[in-house]
Amino acid sequence: MDAKVKNAVEAGAKSYASLENIDATSFLKAIEAAFDADAPFMDKVQLMDDVFDNEQPFEELREIFFDLIMINFFAQDVQKLEEDYLDSEEWEAIEEDTIDRGTELLNVFLYLKECADEEIEADLEDYLKEFLLVEEDEFQDEYRIYEKVIANQILIESDYPEIAKVSNTVESNDELFELFYPIVSFFYEQNPDAEQLKAFTSAASNKSFETSVYEVIVNFNK
Repeated sequence: MDAKVKNAVEAGAKSYASLENIDATSFLKAIEAAFDADAPFMDKVQLMDDVFDNEQPFEELREIFFDLIMINFFAQDVQKLEEDYLDSEEWEAIEEDTIDRGTELLNVFLYLKECADEEIEADLEDYLKEFLLVEEDEFQDEYRIYEKVIANQILIESDYPEIAKVSNTVESNDELFELFYPIVSFFYEQNPDAEQLKAFTSAASNKSFETSVYEVIVNFNK
């Protein structure tokens, strides 16, 4: 497993388990085995789904972990395949089969990977304008998804309660529902200490899930 992904997987699972008062030991052992399996991508996805089927208390994290297994593939597994694999019909079919899987976190992971490769610090304006290209006419889907983030970029100069307050206005059918708070909070504070994490959780609506997602992003970025 890619080191950044491993950090994110462990931090996210442990954070969620702690706030839900459940044990993450068997879940982590099984999920790491799925991520580390020497198998084609879709077989690994099935192994991951089997883990969630067997570990129902962690079900809420399933699609977040799909994003993680996807970025793990891009960061590590694809290196073992042919150079043009991501342009192949096989990969095109996989993209089609998984079009309804995952969340907007995958874009965050891809951006943070790019930042690490280029040795630059993550920045919200850079993410929106230079990575997602929200100001370009051909990327209006991204603009629509991130419209509330675009309109509230000033939040990264505020605090967790203020970010949480705006996040509560995100509709339940929105792609950023329950992701707005951890994503914007990450760009507000990329390396929170224990007290800051406590403050984040205190302001969260869905404390276990949103704190887990925040921990996933923060630890992927380390």
